[in-house]
Amino acid sequence: MTDRTGERTGDEKPKLKEYEGEGITVTFEPRRCLHAAECVHGLPEVFDPSRRPWVLPGAAEPARVSEVVRRCPSGALQYHHRPGDAVAEPPDSPTTIRRTPAGQLVVRGDLVVTGAHGDRHETRVVLCGCGASGNRPYCDRSGPCAEPDDDDVPEER
Repeated sequence: MTDRTGERTGDEKPKLKEYEGEGITVTFEPRRCLHAAECVHGLPEVFDPSRRPWVLPGAAEPARVSEVVRRCPSGALQYHHRPGDAVAEPPDSPTTIRRTPAGQLVVRGDLVVTGAHGDRHETRVVLCGCGASGNRPYCDRSGPCAEPDDDDVPEER
């Protein structure tokens, strides 16, 4: 695992962590993680937050790892198969945009997201719908758009 500085968003530079495995490298940008737990539920042998390092890409076949990484709605997890791949995962086509009941925008496709520090090429993002995020334009669940709506609350409280 190595850390390297990613593109800037907000006041501080986000860290991009890399986890290398046989045939695949998984990257993780902690500031973008919304804890959807798609990775943990999809491949617990690869993604285990109680372990250090918490990502072991070599613990499963690269095709399975990439399939589970693509479930990450925020794009905090990404992958590439060869060193130097700029955009390893193919973007969804057509591009889709879905607003959650709480107001966040879940976007998948061939994206260019413009923030305070320039453009980032993306394939998956969750964008802030209320403007209160400290990691704009990405949602960080700090504003009202991340609060659960009545529609999201299970009936058995």
